Amino acid sequence: MKNLFSMADLTDIEIKALIKRAIELKNGTSPLKREDLYISNLFFENSTRTKKSFEVAERKLGMNLINFEADTSSVKKGETLYDTCKTLEMIGIDILVIRHSQNEYYKELENLGIPVINGGDGSGEHPSQCLLDLMTIYEEFGKFENLDVVIAGDIKNSRVARSNQKALTRLGAKVKFIAPEMWQDKSLGEFVKFDDVIENVDVCMLLRVQHERHEDDNKRSFSKEDYHREYGLTVERYWKLKSDAIIMHPAPVNRDVEIADELVEAEKSKIFEQMRNGMFMRQAILEYIIEKNKL
Repeated sequence: MKNLFSMADLTDIEIKALIKRAIELKNGTSPLKREDLYISNLFFENSTRTKKSFEVAERKLGMNLINFEADTSSVKKGETLYDTCKTLEMIGIDILVIRHSQNEYYKELENLGIPVINGGDGSGEHPSQCLLDLMTIYEEFGKFENLDVVIAGDIKNSRVARSNQKALTRLGAKVKFIAPEMWQDKSLGEFVKFDDVIENVDVCMLLRVQHERHEDDNKRSFSKEDYHREYGLTVERYWKLKSDAIIMHPAPVNRDVEIADELVEAEKSKIFEQMRNGMFMRQAILEYIIEKNKL
């Protein structure tokens, strides 16, 4: 069974093929039509961009979307994730898209007979977000080799940071991180100060402060204003960026925290373009899964 759990599930050639296909779809190429397939999105965490762009992508492929709501499912009766997924397989679902708060939840699904696309696992990985980010970067620069990328924010809790660090490094980019000490994960790479690198970066990627994952952190050790001044993209830092640098953020955005409110739609910002690209990339991912599993 060919699943998409992690960026490690894709070769460099497959990553580039997905980017190419997503750009073709964006430019008007007709998507694969599979009106015979049934798909269900199992989102155990709140989501707007990922869930809705998957839904639009699925409908554009003509797939039959079977609604699933965790709050009204047998999960509330204590059913395991595996039993829920196996039930959906048995009643005829062909593909599952799953977002779950548990890291590597998919390890529980080894006996499942249908493919799974990971819509985000805890603080683990977020492959579809990573792929749409790569698409956005490639559209701008036409390459990844030797690009200077800085990822700033809640690194320890970010599945986006992990997926992007793995993929960008494999593809030849140079990735560094910015974060308060308590949100650093030194296993990912080098941590720097914003003002030491701002003038040299090609891609300035900002991450949301994830308050819902800070139950054990002293999350009030600094104010929003302090965070913005030390770790956010301020207006002053914006004007130090190179002329061809771009700003990215997976959203939702905490305005005036990770990024100054007036910069969200500034000239260098690709934040809303990332959202647009997300639907096309998720179409490409669905086509890839259908093809690889000969559905």
